[in-house]
Amino acid sequence: MAPRPATDSSKSADARRLLIVDDERAFAEYVGEVGSTMGYDVVVTDNAMDFMSSYREKKPATLVLDIIMPGVDGVELIGWLAQQKCTSKIVIVTGFNARYVELAENLGGAHGLSHIQSLTKPVKLSDLRAALS
Repeated sequence: MAPRPATDSSKSADARRLLIVDDERAFAEYVGEVGSTMGYDVVVTDNAMDFMSSYREKKPATLVLDIIMPGVDGVELIGWLAQQKCTSKIVIVTGFNARYVELAENLGGAHGLSHIQSLTKPVKLSDLRAALS
């Protein structure tokens, strides 16, 4: 899936940017819709290459990162973000093993990524809003 373009109403210079990478399209679109209602300029990707390209181009304030996707290791993306000296808030999501989430959080913290939260799928609307605020 190519990065989803931002809506016209969110293209102001001071719009907050939200970048989502998740292979579950319905979930990614759900997060994007919630982000849009919260004033975010949203870009949705489903693979690491589009995610990295969009990260460099958009300089997002917040990232929503599924750490378990086919063909990509989310922990490697956390390491890549650390190399980029990422200052974005990172919200890790997964429907799988909580120990893997803990590993990703610890790795991010060890690399100076201090704004990491995690959510487990299925995500409640109130929890998602809290993580994005």
